[in-house]
Amino acid sequence: MKTASNPFAALAVGAAALIVSAPAHAAGVPAGTLIENTAQASYSLGGVSRTVPSNTVTVTVDEILDVAVASLDGGTVAITATGAVLTFSVNNAGNGPEAYDITIDPAVAGDDFDPVVTAIAYDSNGNDIYDDGVDTLIPAGTATPEIVADGLLKIFVVLAYDAPPPADADLADVRLTAAAVTGNGTPGTVFAGQGAGGSDAVVGATTAQDDDLATLIAQISSVTLAKYATVLDPFGGSETVPGAVVTYRLVASVSGSAAVDNLVVTDPVPANTTYEDGSMRLDGAPLTDAGDADAGEADAATVTVQLGTVAGGTDHTITFQVKIDD
Repeated sequence: MKTASNPFAALAVGAAALIVSAPAHAAGVPAGTLIENTAQASYSLGGVSRTVPSNTVTVTVDEILDVAVASLDGGTVAITATGAVLTFSVNNAGNGPEAYDITIDPAVAGDDFDPVVTAIAYDSNGNDIYDDGVDTLIPAGTATPEIVADGLLKIFVVLAYDAPPPADADLADVRLTAAAVTGNGTPGTVFAGQGAGGSDAVVGATTAQDDDLATLIAQISSVTLAKYATVLDPFGGSETVPGAVVTYRLVASVSGSAAVDNLVVTDPVPANTTYEDGSMRLDGAPLTDAGDADAGEADAATVTVQLGTVAGGTDHTITFQVKIDD
């Protein structure tokens, strides 16, 4: 695994514990719990039964430091020119409240391109969706808020790509690592007095650090527009003489896997020609010349067709006619 060079690599303790249910189970009795025990001895003396207690022994349950990280996206996530958001869960699998340092590595070896991390946030409004400007950012040099035992925190990683863009269908792996702020290391490592309620903190089976990968797939598209002309003259031939009708054919093609939005094709009516009313077609279907509910609009100066959102790998054909002025 590469070492992350991202400015969002380290994160710090928040003020309040987050109480969110999680599928994993904390490690037994809550950290800081006092376990008290007093023994007794009974005996007879001179025919009289007597009982004496022992001193009370009190032990404090130590804190287990454990964590589980998982990608929640369920497959590859598309990254387009507007960026992408990956969602991870950080589950406190220990038995006491704990905050976690987060490291994001967008430069995992062996993939096709390295995206750029633009923000890290957690799901502060609990709706499972990244809300820009609403969900709480985790600034550089800070960590997650404390997560209660058995609680989880959903973390959003917002990414973009640099210019030049990746190729369509290129893949990028992104790794999120969470490590307990109290400490991590070999299972059984003890951090004296640093657990909940002044108990010791003991590294659990996960080493108090875990990570998971998520994968981005680039969806890159481009638009090409090709124009063709055929001529029918008044004599049944193809000479460009006055009175000949020119049929223009425009083919708008979207390559790649991403859809493009608000695609509009405009074509000025050439000088010395006159637009043939009612001649506009989209993929063979007639369009009205008026600016109404259909996609087309034409007048003496310009032909305009609103294609809207067009899926990658598709094309649309526009035709219209003009007559060379007599």
